[in-house]
Amino acid sequence: MSKIEGIMTTIEGLTVLELADLVKSLEDKFGVVAAAPVAVAGGGAAAAGPAEEVKDEVDVILTGVGDKKIQVLKVVREITGLALKEAKDLVDTVPKPVKSKIKKAEAEDIKKKLEEQGGTVEIK
Repeated sequence: MSKIEGIMTTIEGLTVLELADLVKSLEDKFGVVAAAPVAVAGGGAAAAGPAEEVKDEVDVILTGVGDKKIQVLKVVREITGLALKEAKDLVDTVPKPVKSKIKKAEAEDIKKKLEEQGGTVEIK
């Protein structure tokens, strides 16, 4: 197996939060940004398109767990697909993003689920 295939196999086994940490670490180490280049063509209309898309994506940030920590933990696991330890670490170290760059409607659903269990949530 080549080095690249080995790296790809390792990456496939990472959770979403681990992937986000990996991207951040690579950006910091090599001084790059992991964003797709945006082509500007023909004036303002093309430039305005991507800016509108960015506004549609929000982050759901868990800011508190309240009295029902276990119920909040269960919802976090359901939403993220994280293993128990990773979900517990997320809940124990609030404020933390639960999901990033998702549609506003999905973010509202997640917020509702977490707040029903006593969690406090911000959508940014």
